[in-house]
Amino acid sequence: MSGRPLDVLEASLGERVSVRLKSGDEYVGDLAGYDQHMNLVLEDVTIPIEGGVEEAPVEDTTIIRGDNVVSITP
Repeated sequence: MSGRPLDVLEASLGERVSVRLKSGDEYVGDLAGYDQHMNLVLEDVTIPIEGGVEEAPVEDTTIIRGDNVVSITP
């Protein structure tokens, strides 16, 4: 896997990723798509809660604006 950010996202399509936002919120979901601005489309999204247990899915599909993203962990 290359170290270029968009190459990492391309390799992670269809895989479960963790996305941390500027607000401190974290979303875990299947990466369904992205664009050059790192806007993300996640499916089957859950929000981790304290103790490592995940809540029920938030939405079937969630779009996260790239400006809000601090990190994406494949």
